[in-house]
Amino acid sequence: MIPSDRLRQIQDRFEYLEARMAQGGGDIAALGREYAELRPVVAQIAEWDRLQADLTEAQAMLSDPEMKALAEEELPSLRARLPEAEKALQLALLPRDAADGRPAILEIRPGTGGEEAALFAGDLARMYQRYCDTRGWRWEVIEEAPTELGGLRELVVRIEGEGVFARLKYESGVHRVQRVPETESGGRIHTSAATVAVLPEAEAVDIDIAPGDIRIDTMRSSGAGGQHVNTTDSAVRITHIPTGIVVTSSEKSQHRNREIAMNVLRARLFDAERQKAADSRASDRKSQVGSGDRSERIRTYNFPQGRMTDHRIGLTLYRLEAILGGDLDEIVDALTADAQAALLAEMGA
Repeated sequence: MIPSDRLRQIQDRFEYLEARMAQGGGDIAALGREYAELRPVVAQIAEWDRLQADLTEAQAMLSDPEMKALAEEELPSLRARLPEAEKALQLALLPRDAADGRPAILEIRPGTGGEEAALFAGDLARMYQRYCDTRGWRWEVIEEAPTELGGLRELVVRIEGEGVFARLKYESGVHRVQRVPETESGGRIHTSAATVAVLPEAEAVDIDIAPGDIRIDTMRSSGAGGQHVNTTDSAVRITHIPTGIVVTSSEKSQHRNREIAMNVLRARLFDAERQKAADSRASDRKSQVGSGDRSERIRTYNFPQGRMTDHRIGLTLYRLEAILGGDLDEIVDALTADAQAALLAEMGA
């Protein structure tokens, strides 16, 4: 049972925010963010209240001979809908990941498997780009190192849009592919892998990087761009000395490269802090979904069988072509639901 005093506190806070925004002044942006976060919760509370009121009214109607038949007709439906509304309200009340609404930094690198792993990394990049396109998200390449055969040695992308990190955060880990490489004359199935990391973009207030903790080097860009790239030391490499993290950016503008590289560095340091906090909270349990363990094998893409299996939740789908074409919503929804169920279990709901 959900404590009514907690629900009333949420409603009171929502009404206070509404009044403050109407008056103007203060940090309108911060007030607006909190208001937007509470709005769906308040809507679920209103639905819950309405169903309870309808149920109470229908039960009272049983004592009225003229209304008894109508009440007996309505009561089964109301009683069936109440648990669904309570579950929806419990989900709405779950603690939110503060990073869910942020843009994300997506990093893809080949793992074991040589050139075949690099080709698979390219397949994953196209899969995520198509998914971003279907959701209307902005895809901005920060660093890209293609191979001669069309694969990827590395890809770093910034993705911006509504709910980006919330939708992509469960993609971090080792993705494995099983298929016959084009270069394999004997038709043997090879297994190779690529690693995916999804990091929430960090703001300057999240991570304080001391000037003495970084070393900034400029170098000649090796990417596309023609004569300008070949004659200007515009690429930037930033090394975070305490952790050894190295970030590069190879746009034409050196000033822009510094900004981009610092953003990626903040994201990696912010992610490390989040992982440290998550590990501390999970010291007495094993949280599979959302653990963000980069060494964890999370998914297998089997081409001969047209099969995708997510090992964390035991989900198997036989529509590999559509998935690699960017149709990821069923997988993301299942992972999100599993994470929500784990949170509800922890809270004793």
